[in-house]
Amino acid sequence: MQYTDIGIDLGTASILVYIRGKGVVLKEPSVVAYDRDTEKIKAIGEDARLMLGRTPGNIVAVRPLRQGVISDYKVTEQMMKYFITKAIGRKTFRKPLIAVCVPSGVTEVERKAVEDATLMAGARDVKIIEEPIAAAIGAGIDIIKPCGNMIVDIGGGTSDIAVISLGGTVVSTSVKIAGDDFDEAIVRYMRKKHNLLIGERTAEDIKIRIGSAYPRSEVDYMDVRGRNLVTGLPKTVKVSSEETEEALRETTSQIVEAIHSVLEKTPPELAADIADRGIVLTGGGSLLRGLEDLIASKTGINTVTAEDPMTAVAIGTGRYVEFLAGYREE
Repeated sequence: MQYTDIGIDLGTASILVYIRGKGVVLKEPSVVAYDRDTEKIKAIGEDARLMLGRTPGNIVAVRPLRQGVISDYKVTEQMMKYFITKAIGRKTFRKPLIAVCVPSGVTEVERKAVEDATLMAGARDVKIIEEPIAAAIGAGIDIIKPCGNMIVDIGGGTSDIAVISLGGTVVSTSVKIAGDDFDEAIVRYMRKKHNLLIGERTAEDIKIRIGSAYPRSEVDYMDVRGRNLVTGLPKTVKVSSEETEEALRETTSQIVEAIHSVLEKTPPELAADIADRGIVLTGGGSLLRGLEDLIASKTGINTVTAEDPMTAVAIGTGRYVEFLAGYREE
């Protein structure tokens, strides 16, 4: 029996593929570069990411997913086909069963678009799983128990916040504020404070290297290069981690507010469980320094980041496939 059942975390920023029995085999940025004139795809994944903001007129580097949903259907389909082939290789006897996760607040149409794109990309059958549930499974939480768990999944385009009990979502919300918005906030801040125009990738670099959501004891510095808006010439500015905290304050507080609103709607028994067990953060956005401290200080609930936050959703999606396949084989 060849393992062909796969789980895909179809993210705004990156795509992860989990193969049953092998674990996460592929993690690439969800970026596609194609030629505008011939509509031929030039590069997909990491190669295309390097082209972001550096392309000549006829080549466009795009992210076909925006805020967790498909914005460019045709490109998404080709991208998925490429990743699926890359992950499982060409030699497969039967088409794979694929589980894909979607943010918790998507509409029927958006869900159907994901389903169709996956089928077109070569799936035998598609199962859609909600992101918070996948994230909870991936973070190692036993979701079947009658006990409340709060999961906050901060991805690239959306943040999903959910209270899970008995294998289902009790209260959930999905806000379109996540990693990408952190980058944009940094771009805006640099423009306003330093009169410096920087690209998306530089902003992401700042976020990863010195970004902070909560005041820290030691301050980190980094040299940032961009274009001076006054002179129009390239310029280097020294930025501190304190400044990133100021730049990200508004964006992070919106995520905290969303967590607050979910807690307000949570039934009291489950709220008691959450106060006892804490909040679990997953997703690439949760790697921002000081985010757990910020959430803990604002809600008063102990907050922890899952062991491997980047891959939690993919692992959860994959385990869900294993669980489905296990049912069938018995």
